[in-house]
Amino acid sequence: MNIEVNSRNLKFLECFASDTRIKIIELLNDRPMNIKDLAEALGISSAIVTKHIQKLEEAAIITTESVPSTRGRQKICHLTLESATLQFRAKKQADQNRYAVSIPIGQYSAYEVKPTCGLCSDTKIIGMVDDPRYFSDPEHVKAHHLWFASGFIEYRIPNYLVGKQSVRSISISLELCSEAPHYNENWPSDLSFFINDICLGVWTCPGDFGAVKGVYTPVWWEMGTQHGLLKQITVDADGSYIDGIRISDCTVKDLAVSYGEDIRFKISVPETASHSGGLSLFGKQFGNYDQDIQVYVAY
Repeated sequence: MNIEVNSRNLKFLECFASDTRIKIIELLNDRPMNIKDLAEALGISSAIVTKHIQKLEEAAIITTESVPSTRGRQKICHLTLESATLQFRAKKQADQNRYAVSIPIGQYSAYEVKPTCGLCSDTKIIGMVDDPRYFSDPEHVKAHHLWFASGFIEYRIPNYLVGKQSVRSISISLELCSEAPHYNENWPSDLSFFINDICLGVWTCPGDFGAVKGVYTPVWWEMGTQHGLLKQITVDADGSYIDGIRISDCTVKDLAVSYGEDIRFKISVPETASHSGGLSLFGKQFGNYDQDIQVYVAY
């Protein structure tokens, strides 16, 4: 997530002006906690904790859920934001020309997957679990969540450039994690990202997350994996980055984006990787972020 340092993002920036809110983030980094437990750990009242939690929730740093308890209901707090990059210098006007595309998880154009694997819509599993043939089922376009142990999935990004326009940068935001049988939060996976068959770099996902219910994951989904991590992949004139951290020297010129040709985006988990831990992808109505694959092309 990129955050511009300006007055529009004050709610987010103000969250770090409080020692108490920083301590809450540290506590929630270890495990989800309810308001009472946070208050006891911090040595302050539940009312004060609640006010701090509201600010953190408004900034989308944490999420809360109300669950039954022995005395009515309790609010459980979860740390959902993994990282954020502060952008101090505003982009030049020339970089403001861009278009955005939202690509549903199920609208892939090519795949090669091996079990464990499967896909589902927001209401049901599509086909049979662990049978790669169902990735060709016509209903795959309705998928909001998919997973596989090794292989790749590829999407086509429309290219709307005309005349002498050229790509300045491509940013892709998506929620993803590893894929372990059932789930395993300590299950690293080396995920390789490609545009037009050019490797942007590799990122190692730490695990397959299922200990806590995804904020938007349907109630009926009880198959282990619940949510992923929101990552932003960017390639520009200087190199390729994930959440602002450089992963390679590949630049946007290396991608050879041509007029009239789609931009192909692929995520690969080769069996030969040091950590071949699979891939899980989440779209709208699944995971912790109610979004599909968001693409921004600046020109």
